[in-house]
Amino acid sequence: MLNSARYLTLLEEDHRRLRAAGAADPAASVPSCPGWTLADLVDHVGEVYLHKAETMRLGAWPEPWPPEPDPEGPLHRLDRAYAALCAEFAAREPGEAALTWYDPDQTVGFWVRRMALETVVHRIDAELAAGTPVTPVADDLAADGIDEILTVMLAFATTTWADEFGDGLAEADGRPVSIAAGEERWLVRATPAGVEVARGERASGAASVAGTPQDVLLWLWGRQDGAALTFGGDDALVERLRRLLKESTQ
Repeated sequence: MLNSARYLTLLEEDHRRLRAAGAADPAASVPSCPGWTLADLVDHVGEVYLHKAETMRLGAWPEPWPPEPDPEGPLHRLDRAYAALCAEFAAREPGEAALTWYDPDQTVGFWVRRMALETVVHRIDAELAAGTPVTPVADDLAADGIDEILTVMLAFATTTWADEFGDGLAEADGRPVSIAAGEERWLVRATPAGVEVARGERASGAASVAGTPQDVLLWLWGRQDGAALTFGGDDALVERLRRLLKESTQ
């Protein structure tokens, strides 16, 4: 994980880029989020920011939710929500208790990390929709994002709610997939009881995925088709991993 100051710096940079791209044609389609327009994307990010700000402010999940659409439009909601989120972060220490959906980490720091990573993925969505060049993702943030999606989104979800993953887990046989992103390594093992992830494990898997930190991150999030990656071993294991990721990130 990165330190809180680094997350907040990257959050500010990616929020600024997202807002700039979001000021383009609001009716533009978002190719990486089928069915969404750029206005939908901007509104979604604003709603996410507001939800986390309200959760920290209240110490509980906000109800009722979601709020009514902002009468001044998605960009206005995004601006208002980002200001509220930053105010809550500024008023608290990263280690301070905060309600989250991730049982192992009930701190403000979880939301600092989560919002930085939420923002970088949706910033890329916005740049793709606006037709502007995609700004590279910093290697440290990309590697951290890979670790988050594997350990928080995938391993935690599949072990906590294993019965919701159907055949994707029921047919898993424990053979691992090795993931290499630059110098970083993970070994991902799916069993009927859930997914286990070991970071730093350099053992070979029955299948492998390798690429730059950015390309691996975007592939895991379904933002790239894998053309920039190198695959090896049993293709069926890679496909199972993709299906489980899709289920765990919806």
